[in-house]
Amino acid sequence: MAKERIGILTGGGDCAGLNPAIKWATKGLLDEDLNREYSREFEVYGILRGWAGLQNCKPDSKGEDPENVIPLSAQMVRTWDRYGGTNLGSSRTNPLKAEDTLNRTLENVKKLGLEAIIAIGGEDTQSVSAGLVKRGVNVVSIPKTIDKDLMATDSSLGFATAIEIIKEEIGRLRTTAGSHNRIFVVETMGRHAGHLALQGGIAGGACMILIPEIDFNMEKVIASLQKRKDSGARYDILVVAEGAKPTRHHEMLQSNEIDEFGHVKLGGVGEFIANQLKKAGFPEVRFVVLSHLQRGGDPTQFDIRLGRSFGLAAAELVMQRKYGYMVSLRDNIITSVPITDAIKKDENGKTITNRVNVDLEYDKERYIATRRVLGLKIN
Repeated sequence: MAKERIGILTGGGDCAGLNPAIKWATKGLLDEDLNREYSREFEVYGILRGWAGLQNCKPDSKGEDPENVIPLSAQMVRTWDRYGGTNLGSSRTNPLKAEDTLNRTLENVKKLGLEAIIAIGGEDTQSVSAGLVKRGVNVVSIPKTIDKDLMATDSSLGFATAIEIIKEEIGRLRTTAGSHNRIFVVETMGRHAGHLALQGGIAGGACMILIPEIDFNMEKVIASLQKRKDSGARYDILVVAEGAKPTRHHEMLQSNEIDEFGHVKLGGVGEFIANQLKKAGFPEVRFVVLSHLQRGGDPTQFDIRLGRSFGLAAAELVMQRKYGYMVSLRDNIITSVPITDAIKKDENGKTITNRVNVDLEYDKERYIATRRVLGLKIN
């Protein structure tokens, strides 16, 4: 029986949970019992640096390019689930951005002899996956995003670990905040969705959480913190998502530079709030931007287990030739959905993202998580 070649890649920002998914997708595809069950055999290759590796590789006559594509074995990936990040590397490359890069990518799929690709990533990676499926490439995808803003899945790789990191960092700030009677403003990631700030703020015990879904009134923020101070609070910790903005303001940009998927780099809202609090008379105010700390470190037990389940599920989809699908967690069950369900567009052509359900999860008056939780689904 001829072995079929499967490529695995990771796209977009790195996070915990990627290596477990790579490991178990590889082990699943190489599992002899499963191979016998489906009467198929595979060889697995890791595509380095995400879509960039597939777009820019130059396969030889044997379909090999060690600088961009490497063979993966069960022994090689044996310990990968212990580590954060991605051992295959990643990039924010968009091969669909121009006709020449698309054609080169499609040609490389043929030259490498890939039966299918397992693509692990968020909204941008899945948009490329869907675009390639539309052009006849066999793709199975795995959801990854610390923002948890991808539709069609209840959770994604990296989210749980990022929440744990936010909790730990707030815990460290709490000791110095208490020592100096300070207010700390902690800025998390979260471009359009506030899940990371909201759940991280809950876990860390923040007194206030500001999210992109609801514009905040700065005067209201000041009044609330003053009330807490007057009632005896020695310090406070406020969490804000990078995409949150005050009323009558635009999102705050760290840079006007646009990436290959049309995104600008957000940032600065934490500093803005800290400066406004100082102007209002709070003497000890500091801001901290957690930035890439949220992507780093070893995966939590949840991301290790989710990575295992997602990786094995992706391998099963390949064996079943169920291409064009993304593995998904729904109501605590591993399932699959069409990739297009994760990247549906609105009437303006923008991808519909999974955002905080403000009516169920958020107190719009107090800028904090709701205290009415009966019937609420825990993230």
